This record gives sequence, structure tokens and C-alpha cells, in this order.
Amino acid sequence: MYYQLIGNNMIGSDIGIILPTYREAENISKLIDDIENLKLNTSILVIDDSSPDKTAKIVQEKQNKYSNILLYVRPKKSGLGSAITDGFKIFLSSKQAPKYIVTMDADYSHNPKDIPQLLSSMYEADCGIVIGSRYCKGGNIIGWPFTRKIISRIANFIAKFSLGLKLHDCTSGFRCYSATFLKAAVGNLHSQTYEIQIETVRQAVLRNFNVKETPILFVNRKRGKSKLTWTEIQSYITYTLKAISFP
Repeated sequence: MYYQLIGNNMIGSDIGIILPTYREAENISKLIDDIENLKLNTSILVIDDSSPDKTAKIVQEKQNKYSNILLYVRPKKSGLGSAITDGFKIFLSSKQAPKYIVTMDADYSHNPKDIPQLLSSMYEADCGIVIGSRYCKGGNIIGWPFTRKIISRIANFIAKFSLGLKLHDCTSGFRCYSATFLKAAVGNLHSQTYEIQIETVRQAVLRNFNVKETPILFVNRKRGKSKLTWTEIQSYITYTLKAISFP
């Protein structure tokens, strides 16, 4: 598949960061600045689903300041899972593919200052995935209503039961992936929405890649609105239940 990117895809980096966006005009500028201020050898890939609030325009303005930003604008809102998979394929197809790829939300529920912690955990262990965990020792959530916490706990229980996992947090989207694992697994990633988090872990288990957790503090978004819909929750449940029948 051909991806029409805005930006210089020839710039090589050790770390690729994928930021899927839809209506994140209030957050994206500061988030990019905060990632850049970490002074890591990164390329930032924003995958925007034609946000009506001009998120993509703000990213293009940032490209005038930073040379390591790539932008891919998709024609419509097509789901988190497909955005992340597109990001994997874009980075892996570049001439100087990063060694590690980080995925995170663009709404500040994931703190960019925790990126070095994920990378450090990846360096220390031979892993396919390092998950920024809200539920392992030291992790926490701030600002979620009770109903959202219950949904998250149930989703994690279903995933752990269906796939036989010993992880505390299977559904966190704040992660670091090794390029070695992604090259082996990306052709088998087909999720459209949030079930991408389970699908990637499942592929790691099937291919005998280690999956590690490191604690993070998850803070409910302060600006903008949550994108999670009931349809996406249903897709997640359907995927995990199918995994029981088709291991």
C-alpha cells in the first residue's frame, strides 16, 4: 500500500512515535513540543483521520519548526487499530526504520515524560512489547468515572481469560514495540479499533516474544472528548471471544 506522507521520510531515527489523532487540535501542539523536549532520537508520525478541527494544519505548522515530524492524513475516521497498523507499516517501510516504535494517545492521558521509562524497560529485557501498565504495582489511574473503570477491568479480565495471559494490563495503548517483533507480526494485524491492543499481545505470545509491563500514571483527558464508542467496545469483546475458539 502506498502512503502519501507529508514530511521528510528519509530522516532516520532510533525511535518512532505514532500519534493517532482525531479532533486533537487542543492538545497536539504542546504534545509535540513535550516529546521534542525529551531530546531523544525520534521521528514523530501523526496519523490524522481528517479532523474537522484542523489538527493536521497545526501539525504542518509544527513541521516548520521540527524536521522529524511526519503527517499522514486519512480520508475519514477509520479506527484506532487501523491507524496504529498503518503507522507500523509506514515506519517499517522506511529506508532507515526505527529500532523501537512507541504508541500513545494524543490527549495527554499518557504522559510523554514516561517514554524514556518504556524505552529503558525495552533496553533491559529482550522484549517484543513493553506495556505502560495502569494496573501493575506502581501504576494508577486518575480522573476516570467508576463506570469507565469497571469497563476497563472487565475488558482486561476477558483478555486475560481468553488468551491465558498473566499480564495486569492487556488494554493499555501506551507501549513500546521492537521492530523485530513488528516485522514478524504486522502482516497478521487486522484490527480496526481498540482490539489492536489485544491482537498485538496475542501475536507476541504466538511468536514467543516476551511481553513486559512497566507502571505508568494514566490521567483522564483534560481537553477534548473521549473517542471510545459502544461499537468499539463491542468489536473488542467480539475479537477476544473469537480468540478463545481460534487460538
